Amino acid sequence: MGVKGLQTFAQNYCHNVCNMVSLRALATAHKSSYPESTPTVVVDAMGCLRTWYTPNDWVQGGQWKEYLCSLENFISAFHTAGIQLVFIFDGVIEQKKRDEWVKRRLRDNGKIAQIFHYIKTTGQQPGRHMFFIPSGISTFTKSALQLLGQEVISSSVEADYEVAAYGLQHNCLGILGEDSDYLIFDTVRYFSISMLRLDSLETYVYSRENLCSTLGLRLCDLPLLACLLGNDIIPEHILGGFQRKCTALYCSKHNKPNKRTQVIWDVAAFISNLPSSPHGLEKVVDMLPRWFDKTLLHNGIAAYVLPQQNSPWLPLEVKHCVSAVNLIESSICPDKEIVQVVLSKLQRGSVCKILTLGENECSNTLEDEYDFEIPAQALVYRPARQHVYSILLGTVYGSADAYPVVKEWYVYPGNHLLQPDIVQAVPLSIPGEIPSLRTLWLKNSPDVEQIRFHMCLACFHAESFTDELRALEPRLAALCCLMIYIALQVVSICQKDIEAFLAQVLCLPEKSAAQLKSLQLPQVESRAVHLAFLFLRGIGTLQLANSACCSPFNKMDLMPWNNFDGKLFHQKYLQFHGGNSLEEILEYNEPRIIIFKKMKKIICDSCAAKNRLLQDTKKKMSCHRGQRGGSEYSVGQTSRHRGQRGGGPEYTGSRASQQRGHSGRELKYSNRHPW
Repeated sequence: MGVKGLQTFAQNYCHNVCNMVSLRALATAHKSSYPESTPTVVVDAMGCLRTWYTPNDWVQGGQWKEYLCSLENFISAFHTAGIQLVFIFDGVIEQKKRDEWVKRRLRDNGKIAQIFHYIKTTGQQPGRHMFFIPSGISTFTKSALQLLGQEVISSSVEADYEVAAYGLQHNCLGILGEDSDYLIFDTVRYFSISMLRLDSLETYVYSRENLCSTLGLRLCDLPLLACLLGNDIIPEHILGGFQRKCTALYCSKHNKPNKRTQVIWDVAAFISNLPSSPHGLEKVVDMLPRWFDKTLLHNGIAAYVLPQQNSPWLPLEVKHCVSAVNLIESSICPDKEIVQVVLSKLQRGSVCKILTLGENECSNTLEDEYDFEIPAQALVYRPARQHVYSILLGTVYGSADAYPVVKEWYVYPGNHLLQPDIVQAVPLSIPGEIPSLRTLWLKNSPDVEQIRFHMCLACFHAESFTDELRALEPRLAALCCLMIYIALQVVSICQKDIEAFLAQVLCLPEKSAAQLKSLQLPQVESRAVHLAFLFLRGIGTLQLANSACCSPFNKMDLMPWNNFDGKLFHQKYLQFHGGNSLEEILEYNEPRIIIFKKMKKIICDSCAAKNRLLQDTKKKMSCHRGQRGGSEYSVGQTSRHRGQRGGGPEYTGSRASQQRGHSGRELKYSNRHPW
């Protein structure tokens, strides 16, 4: 949730609401008062991601080793001060918040278009003011924190509600995040992540009591204030008339410097003159549009009332707390034991949403909607997801011929998200009987382990080379599997693109975060950026398939800090398309060259088996104003190379035709591959 402008108002216009404090000193005092417990800060992880991502470079696909170091430093600073951390992530998007989620995703599409325009115009990364957080970072961060030994929770309701409830229930030192709703909940102290000085562990703390004193309200009035200012439950645009009426009544008493500040003062003044009771709420409804349903107001207030709390504004029959849905009982999967296993192992991830709700979702990623050679990323990986859906839900209807559907809320160019895409599961095209989820998840034997690995590869049409892939180091096998799929789905992918991905994954282990940080690129190519984020989306899809198949790959082998670095890939892309020698690109490492050729052969042979010929072409580099770059620039060399062939196979289907009519329709894909 969140109340626009409230936190800025508290910082700038309210006396003593916002103060700098030492978390170390507060922890010492907390330990003195409660010697039997460890001072704990509950962290709203989703609100902290932008602060945690400290690497300067982000547009090339993410600097994941650097990011892991950033998380290590963050955790170490708190542990040194004797403070324990608990991280809570969004586990669900409640339906009442879907409209706001859609608005934000569509707004982000505009930002992404600006980023690609800047890259094409300048050949450089945009400044931090255009920062767009790398794709999949929430999923990868969960795994990173678990790797670093932290307690990670995926919420069963709205994350800010669960954060507030956890902090109160466990007597935490406070909440760390960046969400004005923590000024509304009647819970423990709220600390600002954006103002945190990690070296001294000092940050702002916000006082609800002082906010109420300034506004002439009681703590129990804050949920009503949030609703009447507008939040994710009650959109601000339907409150315009009400707020204008409040301003007409009270503006002479509070003449403030801007409209939002004026509205906050005037709405608070209106509330302060009401009796705190359901009867007082009737007076609020009288000032709202006639069509307004007061149930919405009840729900909005109740969303801030934590367990064991009550609100004087709500009738007794209105539920006073948000309760988690019983995911097992409401699951669309009839095998409740399997759902229980998934819930215990996956902590309400995507597999859990598919099994219980029949839904799947994914937010924005960096993709160039005007690069028609590369289809929309969500659609590139849809056939793989359909196979995953068949693994998870294929027996729901009890018939091999009747496969269920999943509602997909996936962001891609041309999709206005008016309703979910209805996507049908597609069975794997492998010989023999497809094992049940019960077999995959509850049986352990060498045969079952082989089946898991084979099925995971089959989701990406790489099952014919199971033996060759199994012979590779697992992280390399995973990358090869993904490269096979991308090459089969995206006909504009050429050998040079594949080689760049292979080279970076082979060079990555021997490079430290500091070395990767110091890596200098002569230019930024928009196509390389697009491919990097296509790959990142693929890692997420591979993780989904791996989870559905009961983890034939170790989860850490699929983490980006083990198999991808944005700048390193960009360097290798520029080198391969610039004409550098293989020996130079692989840093004259003979064993590396041998495994490179082995991996490349597996990918090329897999594509050839599907009648897909990977062309050995070089893509033209963009010529940017005032730069030396261009189609003939060779990274690491002083000479220019002439006579390069541009292009690659032409993409025959336009994005518009590919996407037209998807939203809200049932998509029944056959097993026919696109090659």
